[in-house]
Amino acid sequence: MTPLVQPERARSAPALGPAGPPLRHREHNSLAVVPRVEAPSRWIAPALLLFVDSAALLAAVAIAGASPLVLAYAVVALVTLAASYAYRVRIALRALDQIPWLAGRLAFALALLAPVALLTGGAGSLLRTALVSVALIVPGRVISAAILRRLRRRGLLLEPTVILGAGEIGAELARVLREHREYGVEPVGFLDSVPGKNPPVPVLGDVGELDRILEEYDVRRVIVAFGPARESDLVGVLRTAVQHHVEVHIVPRFFDCGVAPEGPDIDDVRGIPLYRVRRAALRAPVWMFKRVIDVTVAGTILTLSSPILALVALGVKLSSPGPILFRQRRVGQDGREIDVLKFRTLRVNHDSDTQWSVTGDERLTPIGRFLRRTSLDELPQLWAVLRGDMSLVGPRPERPFFVRQFSADVYGYKDRHRLPVGLTGWAQVHGLRGDTSIEERARFDNHYIEHWSLWRDVVVLARTIAEVVRGARTPPR
Repeated sequence: MTPLVQPERARSAPALGPAGPPLRHREHNSLAVVPRVEAPSRWIAPALLLFVDSAALLAAVAIAGASPLVLAYAVVALVTLAASYAYRVRIALRALDQIPWLAGRLAFALALLAPVALLTGGAGSLLRTALVSVALIVPGRVISAAILRRLRRRGLLLEPTVILGAGEIGAELARVLREHREYGVEPVGFLDSVPGKNPPVPVLGDVGELDRILEEYDVRRVIVAFGPARESDLVGVLRTAVQHHVEVHIVPRFFDCGVAPEGPDIDDVRGIPLYRVRRAALRAPVWMFKRVIDVTVAGTILTLSSPILALVALGVKLSSPGPILFRQRRVGQDGREIDVLKFRTLRVNHDSDTQWSVTGDERLTPIGRFLRRTSLDELPQLWAVLRGDMSLVGPRPERPFFVRQFSADVYGYKDRHRLPVGLTGWAQVHGLRGDTSIEERARFDNHYIEHWSLWRDVVVLARTIAEVVRGARTPPR
């Protein structure tokens, strides 16, 4: 399966500075040298936080008295913190502000094991372990934050960053971030077509050149600070940044009117809030869980349904001349073509690659009508799930002919190919199948990608099963 997160890029861009090519400052049309920022390893800061939390949990286990239940709590607590992105290093390192959030995650681990503790009589030791864990993790986080801030002030662990928009807000952000290195953000330049006067860092290009700038400067963060670009144009640009494994932050509009959001995704930079754009579906660690579920469920269904598959194959063979399985090329992740198998439901034809399926197709065989109503014709697609070409849940794959057409005419249609395609999807469980709006399908698919979670996949699968059962009970017309 093609990995969702791009591997860390080799730094092939030439070093900037006296030995590298200077960049042209747009406003003054003069050469302005951008200092080279040596991007730190992505794992230094997260590894420090992970080490401190692990040490605190092990100490709590030792203090409370090692037992299987206590050890299980330490493991569950660490997994809960990792799954909650506790090791994603923030711009503003304020450990004390995170105490309620950390305590909530540790309490969640406690609640998960509470029934076992009550049954085994270990409630006291479990509660003691949880309380000691909080008492140790909080000061550990405070010390870690102080260490990271000190390293940043000394010029270490600074992350190359570009700011979209060289207006008043963008310029103030660049100035603040350069003066306060404890934020760990080093602005290397702006992207803007209409830069302001005397920007504190050079304008590297237009917003449309973001893809090139990300590669050239090994950018780690992108900050959107208003700017002249239309919001509709920024959507595609930001999706490009997310796919480059780059953290994206947005300055909320009207934040100075008291309407800025608050929470773990907000970093406060000297009074300027930065909202981090979530990209859960494009992170490799969480995607591994999704892949494990895909393989487990697909393999189980194929094994248990093998007698049904044999009966369906026999019925298709007897229904009309032609092959049992219908093979068709579809477009999968990143525009790569894949083979999709279904049980044949139509009489043999040669225009399926360019003919849009319609309700009441006269070529539909009697058993094909039954298979479509019960969705049994979709079962062979589980082989594509096992191969890694598809997932159980994701945007539905379409034929190349229509993908080219829709990509040219429908806003955001190409962006739905950021993930592997699925057997069912968020759009389908909202009734968007068959002769329905392609614009709405693209909108639902992109919404699914940008707000993905394992629980949402469970919801989609549950609603799909409910619709299949409902469709099977509905008498044919």
